[in-house]
Amino acid sequence: MRIVSWNINSVRLREPLVLDLIKKLKPDVICLQETKCPNDSFPEKAFAKAGFPHVAKNGIKGYHGVATLSRLPFVEQSYINYCGKEDGRHMHTSVEHKGRPIAIHNFYVPAGGDEPDREINEKFGHKQDFLAEMTKNFKRQSKQKDAPASVLLGDLNIAPGEHDVWSSKKLQKVVSHTPIEIETLAKLQNTLDWEDVSRRFVPAEEKLYSWWSYRAKDWDAADKGRRLDHIWVTPDLSEAVENYGVLREARGWERPSDHAPVYIDIA
Repeated sequence: MRIVSWNINSVRLREPLVLDLIKKLKPDVICLQETKCPNDSFPEKAFAKAGFPHVAKNGIKGYHGVATLSRLPFVEQSYINYCGKEDGRHMHTSVEHKGRPIAIHNFYVPAGGDEPDREINEKFGHKQDFLAEMTKNFKRQSKQKDAPASVLLGDLNIAPGEHDVWSSKKLQKVVSHTPIEIETLAKLQNTLDWEDVSRRFVPAEEKLYSWWSYRAKDWDAADKGRRLDHIWVTPDLSEAVENYGVLREARGWERPSDHAPVYIDIA
C-alpha cells in the first residue's frame, strides 16, 4: 500500500496536478493539506473517476483544510479541532489493509508567522499551543491497549534536523527550525515512539527537503529547501515500511505547489 502526503496549496487550482500524481506514483491513499476549499466545493468527481471514490475532507473557506483520498473504503473517519478553532487542520481516517486496520492522521500544523516569540507573534503562540494539544491527544492514545497501528503525516511546518534545512546555522532563529520548535516536535514524537521513516532511507547526514520557496527564481539550482513534510509510523508498523521517497520533480511542474509530495510503501 502506497501512502502519499502533499501540501497542495489549493486543491481546486491544482486538481490536474493531483491527477498527474496519481498517474506517476499510483498511490492507494493521498493525504492533502492546505486544500483551501470548503467541503461542498471539493472536486470529488474527478478523483473518483481517477480511482479514489472515498474522500474524507475537513475544509473551510479560504486557507487551511485537509483531505484524505483513498482507493480503499474508510473503516473510520473523523476530524478533530484544536485550540478552539475550526480551521481544518486534522483529518483522522482508518483503512483496512489485508485484514489489518491502519489509522492515518493527516495534519496541517500552523506555520507560525515570522517571529519565534509568542509574546509578540500570536501565530507562533498558536503553533506552540496546537503542537501541545497534539502531544496531549497522542499521550492519551498511548494508554490504550487496543490502539491501532498508525501513520502520522502531513505538513508539520518544522524542519528538525541539521540537514533538513539548507543552512542550520543561518536558520536557527527562523520559524520552522528554532530550538523550541525542534524540542516541541521531539516531545510529540515521543508520545507513541513514532519513527520518522524518512531518515531510515535517507541518512541523517544527507540533505533532504520537501519545500522550496516561491521566492527563489531558480529553486532547483539554489536548492535552499526545508523538510517540512513528514511521515511517521508507530513501532508496530515500522518493519512493514519498505520504501520512502520525495517526488522532487513535482516542484517543477506547471503552476506547482511550493511543497513536493512525500510517500511511503507499506508491505
